[in-house]
Amino acid sequence: MHFIDQAEIEVQGGNGGDGIVAFRREKYVPAGGPSGGNGGRGGSVILVADPGLQTLLDFRFQPVIKAEHGAKGGPNHRSGASGADRLVRVPCGTVVFNAETGELLGDLVGKGDQLLVARGGKGGLGNAHFLSNHNRAPRQFTKGEAGERVRLRLELKLIAEVGIVGLPNAGKSTLISVVSSARPKIADYPFTTLQPNLGVVPHPSGDGVVFADIPGLIEGAHLGVGLGHEFLRHVERTRVLIHLVDGTAADPVKDYQVIQQELRAYGHGLIDKPQILVLNKIDVLDPQQVAERAQRLSAAAGTSVVTISAIAKQGLDPLLQRVWQCLGRGSQQPAQLDLVGAKSIQS
Repeated sequence: MHFIDQAEIEVQGGNGGDGIVAFRREKYVPAGGPSGGNGGRGGSVILVADPGLQTLLDFRFQPVIKAEHGAKGGPNHRSGASGADRLVRVPCGTVVFNAETGELLGDLVGKGDQLLVARGGKGGLGNAHFLSNHNRAPRQFTKGEAGERVRLRLELKLIAEVGIVGLPNAGKSTLISVVSSARPKIADYPFTTLQPNLGVVPHPSGDGVVFADIPGLIEGAHLGVGLGHEFLRHVERTRVLIHLVDGTAADPVKDYQVIQQELRAYGHGLIDKPQILVLNKIDVLDPQQVAERAQRLSAAAGTSVVTISAIAKQGLDPLLQRVWQCLGRGSQQPAQLDLVGAKSIQS
């Protein structure tokens, strides 16, 4: 399945049905009055959040979505049938904008959330409506109103409590694959991950916490360089960030600072989110190198550093403990993941 997190569509409410001109023509009623009924209301287009959807891909193949038109009125004061509303399923986390004005129309977060985006037109009036003491045989009627027509921009912001950020090849996909059941593509080259991956990490209480692996950011991501600009929006809903730094990089401190600058430049409060700073790939370093790099990183960041090896499953218990604490989930032991302990280092 292709991951599509942006789409533009046009939605159109149904037109209202026309009123009609009709007169009673029953036997023994020689002077029957007006009996033209009103037209039915046009259907509306309504977006509905569906947790079973994970992408906006379907909208690439249906750029115009229309609701049903109302039926015209009938004789004998019969009103036309209203058009059926068009319910359009979108993934939870879809943000809806007016594509022409940029106005935010709504944010569909929870299952079943609804947003009316194009209202159907009102039905027209039949000639019976215009009967009066001064006009006993009116021939006026009105046409139904046109339904609203709106161009929308849909943006999907994944709903995850924990986001994993870092430069390409820092080990983000490996980490999410060992702490959850997610199975992203993993390889030893940058930009292996071309779409966000979600994984549910078990918590000792029995429920799960959703982690999101955000594809590699690079310097200038907030300006559209690389893949980061496309996916930084997915970090906005997270409560905690795991900032993963490659321990084998030439300058881990510089790598840390690049990501911090991108989060700060993007805005939307990303830089203010709680972060857990993690030095990865310690399995290929000797203990002295691990200590030296962790201490330099801690000094530069002003916070403690958790040292792990995602591929060797070292240090993941302490990391998850930090996550639970940041989320206010207490200090219970993490669910069993067959992990090897490690340490947290602070200068």
